[in-house]
Amino acid sequence: MSRSPPASQPSPRRRALAASIRALRLMPGSALASLFALAATFVATQHGGPQFLYALLFGVAFHYLSRDPRTSPGIEFCSRGLLRLGVALLGARITADQIAGLGWSTASIVIAGVLTTLGVGLLAGRWLGLSRAQGVLSGGSVAICGASAALAISAVLPPSKHGERFTLMVVVTVTVLSTVAMVLYPLVATALQLPPQLAGLFLGGTIHDVAQVVGAGYTLGQETGDIAVVVKLFRVSMLALVVLSVSAAVKASRPRAQAETLHRSAGSQQPLVPWFLWLFIAVVILNTFGALPLPVVQFANDISRASLVVAIAALGMKTSFRELARAGWRPMLLILAETGWLAGLVLVCAWAQLHW
Repeated sequence: MSRSPPASQPSPRRRALAASIRALRLMPGSALASLFALAATFVATQHGGPQFLYALLFGVAFHYLSRDPRTSPGIEFCSRGLLRLGVALLGARITADQIAGLGWSTASIVIAGVLTTLGVGLLAGRWLGLSRAQGVLSGGSVAICGASAALAISAVLPPSKHGERFTLMVVVTVTVLSTVAMVLYPLVATALQLPPQLAGLFLGGTIHDVAQVVGAGYTLGQETGDIAVVVKLFRVSMLALVVLSVSAAVKASRPRAQAETLHRSAGSQQPLVPWFLWLFIAVVILNTFGALPLPVVQFANDISRASLVVAIAALGMKTSFRELARAGWRPMLLILAETGWLAGLVLVCAWAQLHW
């Protein structure tokens, strides 16, 4: 019996040509998302305000472009692949020495704040008629690092009909609340006469975004700002554990038949630990041991920030103001409840340390 000839593998030249064609298909949409990110950066630099929110609003204003077949591949790539790269490079901000310098008391308060806020998200979300995935997404964004955490957690959640719309609503709400907190929380710390150590704990342990923590912390002085930033980075370091836990929970909750189907499908099986999470952990380890020179760390931070801004602009282009309005009042109320819980818990702990 004659054997059929083995399937010929494409030559390196053909593979390179195919890769070039794919890259060309991504260029129009990627260029648009990058343009809106640059516009958001310009407005934030010249007039102040949250860069993420500007990028989102620019994207939403031109959402119709995502339906164009010439731009949709690049927009999809930016909202997924570039998003994961930005999350992974957040690890360049963190070292184990920073975390160890906090002390057990401060670290315990921060861990309690993160875990209980996630719990509040699940319980309050269920009470409001939202799904567990939505409760975890909103709770994680408030508990860890705002829009960046929302994007990271959404990357491992199963696709759903309203998933991207809910993610964008979370990004908008936490960005606005983070800006409000940057103004109000230093006034609260001053009114309560918190010393720099506890003021830094309060600001770094509660404000959503890193940039707003910097703004609020250094408003009260160098020492308060330094402590607030380290506390905030400890919260950011918990992102890997939370994303890994969510990924494992999603994998375990799949019906057996669906899991077997996915297992049989070539290339469709999602790893328990996504690649961007491995990269996040690797960057933290390298940074801890001083293997990354300062210019490389700064470059990684800049690339991370730029990637996340472009990703948010792309996500904005995939939705509209009408779709955001359809999300209703429940997500906003949930995020307000989570924010109030986290601020109240950390403030009570700081007050207790001051007087007891």
